Amino acid sequence: MVKTIRVARALLALEVVVLARKLDAQSAADTRLRALYSAEWEWRGRENARNADTFPRVDAASQAARLGYWTQMLASLDSIPLGDLSPEERVNYEVFRTSLTALANDVRFKTYEAPFNSDTFFWAEFTPRQGFTRAEDVRRFLVRLKDIPRYFDEQVANMRAGLARGYTVPRVGVVGRDATIVPYTRADSTNPLYLPFAQMPASVPVAERDALRAEARLIIRETIAPAYTSLLRFMRDEYLPRARTVLAATSLPDGEAFYQAQIEKFTTLQLSAAQIHEQGKSEVARIRAEMEVVKTKSGFKGSMPAFFRFLRTDPQFYAKTPRELLGYSAYISKKADYKLKEFIGYLPRHRHGIIPVPDAIAPIYTGGRGGLDACMMNTYNLKARTMYTIAALTLHECTPGHSFQAALALEGPPRPAFRSGTSFSGYGEGWGLYTEWLGTLMGIYETPYEDFGRLTYEMWRACRLVIDTGIHKYGWTRAQAIAYLRDNAALSEHEITTEIDRYISWPGQALAYKLGEMQIRRHRREAETALGAAFDQRAFHDAILALGSVPLPVLEARMQQFIADGGKNPVLVP
Repeated sequence: MVKTIRVARALLALEVVVLARKLDAQSAADTRLRALYSAEWEWRGRENARNADTFPRVDAASQAARLGYWTQMLASLDSIPLGDLSPEERVNYEVFRTSLTALANDVRFKTYEAPFNSDTFFWAEFTPRQGFTRAEDVRRFLVRLKDIPRYFDEQVANMRAGLARGYTVPRVGVVGRDATIVPYTRADSTNPLYLPFAQMPASVPVAERDALRAEARLIIRETIAPAYTSLLRFMRDEYLPRARTVLAATSLPDGEAFYQAQIEKFTTLQLSAAQIHEQGKSEVARIRAEMEVVKTKSGFKGSMPAFFRFLRTDPQFYAKTPRELLGYSAYISKKADYKLKEFIGYLPRHRHGIIPVPDAIAPIYTGGRGGLDACMMNTYNLKARTMYTIAALTLHECTPGHSFQAALALEGPPRPAFRSGTSFSGYGEGWGLYTEWLGTLMGIYETPYEDFGRLTYEMWRACRLVIDTGIHKYGWTRAQAIAYLRDNAALSEHEITTEIDRYISWPGQALAYKLGEMQIRRHRREAETALGAAFDQRAFHDAILALGSVPLPVLEARMQQFIADGGKNPVLVP
């Protein structure tokens, strides 16, 4: 008996020693990882001129130095034993490695030589959507504006290098985008960059306000307007005439590898273009069958093409004023607010507004875009804004989509600083598209037309899988891509052409939405089947949202754990 007790004590002591060593190894691995991502994030802040009085350096030498740094950082990550990391740090590791890989690949393929696309421009991203609230921010902005000529010169030098090696934005995808530069060539207070000075907070003393405005007008006249005028001349006389006419990303230098890198960057999945193309065709067929059912519910007796024509042309489906469109979007957003407590457990306090897309970019902008403080809806060209899709668009961009996600990220569990500045399209856009489907359970869609609008938006994202790979892998023409989207989704002609131009000029980005949504809906089916009556959609959604933005394989692992834990989540302490 005594011997048995001694053996038991020895085994227990051995277990304690093994556990202690394991905890020591875990602590050491966690400490090493934290040191790496903390140092890199601080370095990246300096490189990106975060909160600085200048714009970042974007010249080729600076880009090469960044690639060297990230390559070294990735090598350091390789030396950390994954098995020794704690569960939370393992997630941080996957987020950090995935984001660094994408950043390094972008520099390796010199994407900085084509620093704009059909709806995102380096010359129009200088002011925050909500303006400035502090005088010191206004003053810093004023100093920063003086750096525009240097910043533009470096961008132009990069674009010239791209022209020389055949790496440019496709001409057809960006024709007319030079018009977005024109408002900034004005040498007076009508220049869009003067707006923050016209709307300075009341806390700034009147005398200081007047002095800042006077200096802003001087800088606009003598520095900003000439810089934009020079950029406009370069774009019109040199860049656009020489931009490539072949659309496929695979036609670029090292194009096959470049396109695959873009696929993995935006989707965070190891899928080939061929696999995605086939998945897209399968989804298109499935959604088309659902569309037939909803068309019948609407009472329409004609064919699907005839139904599309009816939806695109009947006046009942279009707002007569911007306020009507914005008002309906606001109604849908509040309707979703009313139902949130039944669908999501943890609700943030932060609230967003709904505002129109700024006039300067509205003609070439998407239908809407969500953000922390404001969800933007496009009221330009109301004849192109189908009202039956506004419900789905609002769910995706506002609540419980992107604006809601941003609020949760703001108020959620504390995480390392780099996690707050890291996002993945597959996760974020996958959730946005998932919420459009979730609206069917929330009772958001009030008519068969609105439900058809939801299916139109889902079809649109499924078509992206076929079109993006069709253009960039299989050599589709712009006309082929437009015809495919027009034949399958009841979008307006304006929306169809702006979307196709976006896919042409931004390879891979549009793939993330549907692939992310498909994965989330698969996880839900798996959880419902495995958990049965124990499945609680509030806990399911909390498990997804509490992660923050992560690569889709990390979400996959978390959902498997959610099921293994019986559909329960750890207590969240924001």
